[in-house]
Amino acid sequence: MEIINSKIKRQFISGNLKIKEWSDLAPFFLNLENREITNKSDLEKWLTDKSELDAILEEELAWRYIKSNCDTTNKELTNNLEYFIENIDPEIAKKSNVLDKKLSNCEFFNDLDERFLIVKRELKNKLELYREENVAIFSELQKEEQEYGAIAAQMTIVYKGETLTLHKATNFLKDTNREVRAEVYNLINNRRLQDSDALNNLLSKLIEKRNKISINAGFTNYRDYMHKALNRFDYSVFDVINFQNTIQKTVTPIIEKIHKKRLGKLKYENLKPYDLDVDIDLKQPLKPFETALELTDKTIEIFGKLNPKFGNFIYTMKQLGYLDLDAREGKAPGGFNYPLYESNVPFIFTNATGNLRDVETMMHEGGHAVHSFLSKDLNLIEFKNLPSEVAELASMSMELISMEYWNVFFNNEEDLKRAKLSQLEGVISVLPWVATVDKFQHWLYLNPNHTVEERNAEWTKIFNEFGSSVIDWSEFEHFKSNSWQKQLHIFEVPFYYIEYAISQLGAIAIWRNFKQNKQSALKNYENALKLGYSVTIPEIYKTAGIEFNFSEKYIKELMQFVETEIEKL
Repeated sequence: MEIINSKIKRQFISGNLKIKEWSDLAPFFLNLENREITNKSDLEKWLTDKSELDAILEEELAWRYIKSNCDTTNKELTNNLEYFIENIDPEIAKKSNVLDKKLSNCEFFNDLDERFLIVKRELKNKLELYREENVAIFSELQKEEQEYGAIAAQMTIVYKGETLTLHKATNFLKDTNREVRAEVYNLINNRRLQDSDALNNLLSKLIEKRNKISINAGFTNYRDYMHKALNRFDYSVFDVINFQNTIQKTVTPIIEKIHKKRLGKLKYENLKPYDLDVDIDLKQPLKPFETALELTDKTIEIFGKLNPKFGNFIYTMKQLGYLDLDAREGKAPGGFNYPLYESNVPFIFTNATGNLRDVETMMHEGGHAVHSFLSKDLNLIEFKNLPSEVAELASMSMELISMEYWNVFFNNEEDLKRAKLSQLEGVISVLPWVATVDKFQHWLYLNPNHTVEERNAEWTKIFNEFGSSVIDWSEFEHFKSNSWQKQLHIFEVPFYYIEYAISQLGAIAIWRNFKQNKQSALKNYENALKLGYSVTIPEIYKTAGIEFNFSEKYIKELMQFVETEIEKL
């Protein structure tokens, strides 16, 4: 294997540019603003130079975000991020709007060929949504959204004398001793409750500002504003609502069936929320790896078996130090793959502690990374800045197709089957959870003046609609009513969530094709990812050999396929 060196060679921006103040950037924006465009060739050069500038700026912000998440206790790293958000980003937003208007008004803009359809329609959206009075609010929001990670990163419990992050503590929810699971479950959730007031206050602040942004932009609510801001050209708000209802109707009964089977196998009188992660036959938890290095190397091996270049992508990230996988105190929660548009090498951040969920997360974020590498040669940043429905298709598909080679982590057939069964049950159970979170967000922003008590009551109501009646929540209703607080997206990336359900359907369809013809499915997967966002979402799904479809008929068809695969295990 060899390190992939694909960093963009700067043509417009000086190679030694260090971004400390807005004044470091102002000349480049002024150049683009004042440059004369006399023909289509001039316009294409202008677009290329603007894309180079955007790539540098996005990577600068990315590194500040990544570093502050890797160590939330380092005040200097936090200050670096906040300074960019408060002092540089607002000026970028204002000047970017000037450049957007220049592009829209350019007499040669409409002469650009069909490759620029995505650029044209997103530009139209940006111009329609832009309000100068919102620039300062966006800056405040970006800063406040980071508070969630800082609060969550400080959450630990002490169990048997050892201080554990909540992520690491969840390993005990797989313990075969029910008393251990119950004790740790209570410790985790009581610790969450300690910060429930702080998180409620934070969300209330965010809702107030987000609502103001939508009103300023001429919308009656933030939900409808975000539907447009997220460039959801291919489906409507009402399609999303129908999708939520269809999941409740078709998928929730399957979850109930799974839970009834679990209750019967465990032979308990009732199924408690701390009984959902233990092995159904009360076998010891799977331990697929010991260290982050082992997780990395085994991921490289699995990806290489799918396609040698996929393995080389992760190898490159390893060699360049673009992986931070270990869980530790002071590190922000969650996991992400962050594309870096100038380096053309993404960064993966996770909190691995050695369990199966960490394998699934690495396959997921690795799928995003493969996507970043495959789309790196597209000439404009707009083509590489992916919509969630496409980005999550890549990652969720990788979770499923990589299972073919999970024997790299599990050297006996029984453990491999257990791992696959857990993954497939998760594929089904994620759909109602996504619908719950999404429906809750609809309510939050259609009722922005609600109280905290109303908020928790509505969450509980929606949770019960999509949740399993088999689970006995008596004694734990107070945990349930606050359980929305563990969902990072509600705080940091509002309304970016229903895409997981849309993409999960697509991923199942890709996996079904893979089961029928590996080489054909992998080729289609690769060709779709290479497109980035240079064509519409339905076209990308078609290239992947699947439908962009979340109808009731299609959901039932795909769920039946997954259930059949579960029965085989």
